[in-house]
Amino acid sequence: MDLKKLELEEVEKGGNSSRPLEEKDQNSEEISGNNIEIEVKNLYKIFGQQPERVFPLLEKGLDKEEIFKQTGQTIGVNNASFAVKKGEIFVIMGLSGSGKSTLIRCVNRLYEPTSGEILIEGENVLDMNEQQLRECRRHKMSMVFQQFALLPHRSVISNVEFGLEVQGVKPEERRKKALEALKMVGLEEWAESSPDNLSGGMQQRVGLARALATDPEILLMDEAFSALDPLIRKEMQDELLELQSNMHKTILFITHDLDEALKIGDHIAVMKDGKIIQIGTPEDILTNPANDYVSEFVQDVDRSKVITARTVMRKPEVVVFSKDGPRVALRKMKELGISSVFIVGDNRELKGLVTVDDIISGDNINKKSLTGILRTDIPKASPDTPLKDLFPIASETKIPIAVVDDNGIFLGIVARVNILAAMSGEEV
Repeated sequence: MDLKKLELEEVEKGGNSSRPLEEKDQNSEEISGNNIEIEVKNLYKIFGQQPERVFPLLEKGLDKEEIFKQTGQTIGVNNASFAVKKGEIFVIMGLSGSGKSTLIRCVNRLYEPTSGEILIEGENVLDMNEQQLRECRRHKMSMVFQQFALLPHRSVISNVEFGLEVQGVKPEERRKKALEALKMVGLEEWAESSPDNLSGGMQQRVGLARALATDPEILLMDEAFSALDPLIRKEMQDELLELQSNMHKTILFITHDLDEALKIGDHIAVMKDGKIIQIGTPEDILTNPANDYVSEFVQDVDRSKVITARTVMRKPEVVVFSKDGPRVALRKMKELGISSVFIVGDNRELKGLVTVDDIISGDNINKKSLTGILRTDIPKASPDTPLKDLFPIASETKIPIAVVDDNGIFLGIVARVNILAAMSGEEV
């Protein structure tokens, strides 16, 4: 009996021999731009001996349950399409039976898709022969499973080395890369330990280190943190984001947890009954749900942690350039009936704010420049500042919060009413 083959099969199955069937929903938005790493087009996965019976019924508009009653065929993925940019975390989420795990296992052909296209850097995975697919799995994609899928008779470092061993990497180089991967996840001191001596969170770190050791371009993470306790799960989410800030891997992440999806996803695809219902950024999903199903899904989310200043900011009614002088600023405030105005430089970099009282105080009105008059200690925030961090700023000031980018360019303002409206889901 070939022990190496058995080990490889166990790792590829994620330590779970049961066959998942169902789930997913239909696709929508295409991600524009270059550098697309993964592109899935019109993907179907039908479980059963007669998948061809399903397609005419889908064209008639029958749903997953009705088709199963008539044909005995189970729809796993139904016409899914999406694109993942190089270096982003793309989250596929949905309830149990939505098709999310089926979809990710189609990407590396642990499940054979019924039809469609799966392009990795433009190359269709479905056209690959057995050798090409094996090379793609070994060098381009690594998978992290919910069940850890560690080999109990191997030490921690031997588990991490496994993928490199399959690649044929020499022992000395293997050990070096495995230690580097363990160091990335903070487990180098446990290298010679048995997996049984590690906690669930530590075992999942070993699984992540094993995936990272081969330095793949793509990480496929199937409910990778779902089996962990809530506190450890949060730590793993934070650790993944920290690692990603340095690694910039392309990550396809499966979860049923909306909070997890909103926290780590650059884009999120929401699935139901094998279809992708909506694709968007976390803020898109939260603020513009595609239908009642998505609305119900997100209704209990803490919006203050997800919605950012970029979403709620608005353009100020007027700005004044620093070269314009006090009289120009005063005239614009009078025309609009406002008592203060933001001052910007030639490139729209924020200089400060000036009020009516500042201008009419003393002899300021006759000055040729706003320098020395304007206030520079004004409340500011970046466009990515979440609402929860805007609350304390807004509570301590009567003027709007200025939103500026990393270069100090003035982008917009956020008033208290904008924050309150965003929290209630209302437009202002």
